[in-house]
Amino acid sequence: MSIISTEELTKKFGEVTAVDHVSFAVERGEIFAFLGPNGAGKSTTIKLLTTLLTPTSGRMEVAGHDPWRESAAVRRTFGIIFQDPSLDTELTAYENMELHGVLYHVPRASRRSRIEELLTFLELWDRRTSLVKEFSGGMKRRLEIARGLLHHPSILFLDEPTLGLDPQTRNHMWSYLKDLNAREHTTVFFTTHYMDEAERIAQRIAVIDHGRIVAQGSPGELKRQTNTQSLEEAFLALTGKTIREEGATSLDQLRMQGRLWRGR
Repeated sequence: MSIISTEELTKKFGEVTAVDHVSFAVERGEIFAFLGPNGAGKSTTIKLLTTLLTPTSGRMEVAGHDPWRESAAVRRTFGIIFQDPSLDTELTAYENMELHGVLYHVPRASRRSRIEELLTFLELWDRRTSLVKEFSGGMKRRLEIARGLLHHPSILFLDEPTLGLDPQTRNHMWSYLKDLNAREHTTVFFTTHYMDEAERIAQRIAVIDHGRIVAQGSPGELKRQTNTQSLEEAFLALTGKTIREEGATSLDQLRMQGRLWRGR
C-alpha cells in the first residue's frame, strides 16, 4: 500500500518548470531514494510533499492526505531533515528535543521517555545536557534525526542527510536508519549524491532530471535497464555526463525562479 504517491505533479515558477508531470509511489515501510543532478527538481518535490510549496497542477498524497489541502494533518505524519542544520545551537540536545515535543504536542507523560529512547538509540544520551554548538557535524545530524522521530512519524524525509559527513559517520547514520526502519517500519524517503549509499541502502529508486522522472526501479533493475555494472554508471547513462553548474543547487534554483516570478 502506497504511503506517498504523485500523479502528473507539476510546479512552475513563472516560465520555469521545476517539477514536470512527475508520477511515482512509495510503499509503506519502504526505503526509497530520489536521485538527480543539481537543480533536477529533487528538493522542490520534497517541499511539495511536505507542505512547503503548493503545486501548479497534478495530484499528490501523503499518508492518505493531500499536502496542499490538508497540510496540518500531513505535517503530523512526517519528520524531515534538511540539507542545512536547523537546530538551535544555543540550546542543549535535550532542550532541542523538548522544544520539538512541545511544538508537535507530544504528551508530557510520554515525552521524556521518548526523548531518552531516541537519544540513547542515536548514542547521544550522555551528551543530552551539552550545548549543540559543541557538537560535531555527525552528532548534530544524529540529533536532527532523533528530533525528527520524536512524534512517531510514519515517514522520514531526508534531503542530502550525509552531505559533508565523513565515511565512518555516514556508515553509522545509515545503520541507525536501517535499524529504525526495521524496528518501527518507518518509511524513509531520501535524496543523496552518494551513489554507493543509494545502491546499498535503497530498496527502490526514482531518478529525476530536468524536472521529469527518467527511470524507476530497484538498483538492480536500473542497472539492467541501462546495461551498466554500477548505480553510478546507470545514473550517468540516464542523466548524461555533462557537468552541471556547481551553484545550481535546488535552493539556488528556487531563488532564481523566485526572481523570475517577481519579474513577470
